[in-house]
Amino acid sequence: MTTLGLIGAGNIGTALAQAALKQGWDVVLSNSRGPETLTDLVNELGPNARAATAADAATAADIAVVTIPTKNIAGVPVEPLAGKIVIDTNNYYPQRDGQIAELDDESTTVSELLQRHLPTSKVVKAFNHIAAHDIAGDAKPADTAGRRALAIAGDDADAKATVAAFIDAAGFDVVDLGPLAESWRIQKESPAYVAAFDAVTLREKLAEARRPGAA
Repeated sequence: MTTLGLIGAGNIGTALAQAALKQGWDVVLSNSRGPETLTDLVNELGPNARAATAADAATAADIAVVTIPTKNIAGVPVEPLAGKIVIDTNNYYPQRDGQIAELDDESTTVSELLQRHLPTSKVVKAFNHIAAHDIAGDAKPADTAGRRALAIAGDDADAKATVAAFIDAAGFDVVDLGPLAESWRIQKESPAYVAAFDAVTLREKLAEARRPGAA
């Protein structure tokens, strides 16, 4: 059975845990405050979910999700995630994260920072441009007309295919942006950010994105 390990158990993490459980996966959740603070959530999610430390969640994971403030990337366990697929849902909010110069000047992206921190993991950007409640609320069966699409980006084709299969099973079409360097197209204030589009329209919105701060 596949295990989803969550580094971060906020709204997006909880929604992805629910999506994984519906697919018959096991889920291991963690947060910065300790597993004892997740008792109520785990009880709500059911018997296939449990709480652990971040390191234990990473170790247990077949696929991991990092869904934390960008300022906390340096605290993500490295060795337990070696060789694993890591879904990055993070966004950069300076009012929360403080100023990060290379994100301010758009010389890199949040996901590239995480990939740098996890050099042997396979980071895939996903689920950062959808509101948490829409992960369940907008899900539709495959081949539904007008089905909402979500974009992904990553440097490993096999990892992207695995994440795309998870997204499809969760109820969404998938648009592949290409490498992690292109993940800026779904960052905050972009035309595709937290807006619901089918695959055709999402591709149009991604093409409209502009990155004026990039060198």
